[in-house]
Amino acid sequence: MRARAGVGPMRRLIVLRHAKSAWPEDIADHERPLGPRGRRDAPAAGRALAEADCLPDLALCSTALRARHTWELASAQWGTPPPARFDPRLYAADVADLLRVVHEVPPEVETLLLVGHNPGLAELVLDLAGDGLDDTLTVVRGKFPTSAIAVLAWHGTGWQALAPGTALLTSVTVPRGKAHGKAGGKS
Repeated sequence: MRARAGVGPMRRLIVLRHAKSAWPEDIADHERPLGPRGRRDAPAAGRALAEADCLPDLALCSTALRARHTWELASAQWGTPPPARFDPRLYAADVADLLRVVHEVPPEVETLLLVGHNPGLAELVLDLAGDGLDDTLTVVRGKFPTSAIAVLAWHGTGWQALAPGTALLTSVTVPRGKAHGKAGGKS
């Protein structure tokens, strides 16, 4: 286990991979919408965060259509969603890009939600986690599927202090919505 930053309030970074997208022909990757399963799973992700009492103070979301729709459907499950910022730098971002955006978050934000894409999100979680509860690190190393939620906790006076190995991966969940109607099909 690597050393964690120990000064300042407890902060949480919630990492949400966008829900399952569709692959329509002649549509640019950035404009791909959610598929049927994604439209079911995104609200389930919002409910899971509410049930875990893990609602953000601020959301940072990729500008890709599938990420924006994931945010909209997830946050619609909460009484009053927090402010959201849609940042083009989060689309196809690597760990360094993601950290640059997170480091700009004001220090009064204690719980931050990041909605984006793999492989950057899974790599960010693994990079930041100095340790994990139970088998959380093993789970993320194996697969971080669509609609997956990882929660990292750490102490710091501001988001600029979040660095590799300074957080504890406290949970990983993959909420799934219930399908209605016929079984099977690809989404």
